[in-house]
Amino acid sequence: MTKLAQDSRFIDAATRYARRHMGLTGTNPSVATLLVQGSEAGHQIVGRGITALGGRPHAERIALDEAGEAARSSTAYVTLEPCAHHGVTPPCAQALIDAGVARVVTAYVDPDSRVDGQGHAMLRVAGIEVIEGVGSEHAARDLAGYLSRKSSFRPHVHLKLALSADNQLGRPGQEVPITGEESRAQVHLMRAQSDAILVGAGTLRSDDPSLTCRLPGLETRSPLRIILAGNTPLPLESRVFATARDVPTLVVPGAGVASETRRHLSAMGVELLGAEPVNGRAPWPELLEDLGARGLSTLFVEGGATVAASALASGLVDRISLFQADMELGEGGISSPMTVDRLDADHGWTHISAHRYGNDICHTFERRNET
Repeated sequence: MTKLAQDSRFIDAATRYARRHMGLTGTNPSVATLLVQGSEAGHQIVGRGITALGGRPHAERIALDEAGEAARSSTAYVTLEPCAHHGVTPPCAQALIDAGVARVVTAYVDPDSRVDGQGHAMLRVAGIEVIEGVGSEHAARDLAGYLSRKSSFRPHVHLKLALSADNQLGRPGQEVPITGEESRAQVHLMRAQSDAILVGAGTLRSDDPSLTCRLPGLETRSPLRIILAGNTPLPLESRVFATARDVPTLVVPGAGVASETRRHLSAMGVELLGAEPVNGRAPWPELLEDLGARGLSTLFVEGGATVAASALASGLVDRISLFQADMELGEGGISSPMTVDRLDADHGWTHISAHRYGNDICHTFERRNET
């Protein structure tokens, strides 16, 4: 196996390992570090670390503590450039230097202005070989929320819709299960890996969802719930509001939402965010800016046709997942504002994957970066 192939193998392993704490590391990204000793006889992981819950300690420190003296002369595989600044803890780049690591292979440069290449520079000055950009595409996909918040000062926006075979979202005023159990489990995993989930008031009225993660063992990973209300009447008896003291809930009301409704929501433990519509449109830029300022990195939009169309019109959606079922709803259904065929033909989007879950296929698209 070539050195490049081996580096790719271990970076891929580190990238998969980092997913364990996605959505659980506060304002820090979930980063993984593997320390590997190798010879002609083979290679062995002597230390591994993942950003701790809440964001501290960092992955490098945890891996070094596990490896002890075995870290000397090892190769460190890190999914994001080691930090170079003094914060709550000393720089991770310095910790790797002090431990006597021989090589450092990273997937992505940290865009934080306090790092941004400085961690790599510290390592090189200390005589450590540094290889950048190995497995960067996959790592960047998992780090998309952190990268978006650091570069664009807003969370990464992931829009999900469930479509019938004839591209319908459901029937007006009815809750119609479209996708199967396997797809629904995958959506709950997406919730668990997100900082916040958003729907519109219409979804609250028609479906009365809980908007929580209910996968066994991941129940505590429910994200912040956001209701984009506009001027639509809110069903105050909904499950989301009834559980607002257990799972944080935020409402973005329009100017037409009555003062009495606002007081009622506040009394139930719901937070109100003052982002007013602009020219009759949902306040996506202001909302995302506010969420980014709170340290939220990922927003999972799970609303219906109205919210999806509004989000798309804002031009701020970064990723789209369309779960396409094999059943047809026929006439009278709610047409989807987007379909797999339309996105395939839209030069602004790139089809990155298609995965089968039971009888459904999830097509995922990412916004194409302009060069």
